[in-house]
Amino acid sequence: MGFKKSFEEILSNYRQTADFYDAQMLMVFWETRPEIVASLLPPPLEPAEIPVAVAFVANYPSTNFDAVYRESALFLRAVHNGEEGSYCLAMPVTSDMAMAGGREVFGFPKKMAEIHFKKDGDSAQGWTERRGVRFMEIYAELNGRFNNADALPVLMSGGMEADGSIRAVAYNFKYFPGPEPGSFDYNPRLVRQETVMKPKEMLFGEAKITLRPSDYDPWAEIEVVKVLGAVYTKGDNIMHGGKVVAETDPLAFAPYAFLKWDMK
Repeated sequence: MGFKKSFEEILSNYRQTADFYDAQMLMVFWETRPEIVASLLPPPLEPAEIPVAVAFVANYPSTNFDAVYRESALFLRAVHNGEEGSYCLAMPVTSDMAMAGGREVFGFPKKMAEIHFKKDGDSAQGWTERRGVRFMEIYAELNGRFNNADALPVLMSGGMEADGSIRAVAYNFKYFPGPEPGSFDYNPRLVRQETVMKPKEMLFGEAKITLRPSDYDPWAEIEVVKVLGAVYTKGDNIMHGGKVVAETDPLAFAPYAFLKWDMK
């Protein structure tokens, strides 16, 4: 193995999907203000009917792409061409290879961070920290109840399949700054990517979330109006390849083009 790869080496490392085995995830859902969602979705994405945000922490102890790491993320519900999915605002990770792959292939706005995840009996918790600021903490009592009695249809909207698997559609914009200041290498591209979660264990619970101000990770901008609840899963996740479904005007996209870098 060296700097230059043979075609045999390239083919031996090819993966049709990225697979995560015994992945643990704690997801917390809340309603935010519709004007916040509208202001943060780049065109051509549109707000979903209900302004739902979700944050998660995850532990990935085994994968088929030689990376073991923890991850957290922040999403807003969004719609493209009538299909509801989730637009990723941030995705901190603890692995440089997971960061590079997610950013370069799919456009996920990944950064390196300190991430904590723990499940202890009927409770689970996690936090994410960068530059000395613990800007996100979540906690759940996995007691089978949600904070909001009507939360289940909202949380599982469009995602639960008949076999018990969960299909999650993510929307990201793939873009790179050009070598000339103030330019892009190409028009920003909207990527649709689908992950199928096959839980071996799925628990519901009442959630708490704390978002602290940070100059570099402004998660607190997504105001918590009403906490809906938490979902904990343990199982196998299958991350499928993505597809470019639209391009957007570089000038229109420019205000949204700084999710991957630290800028005040």
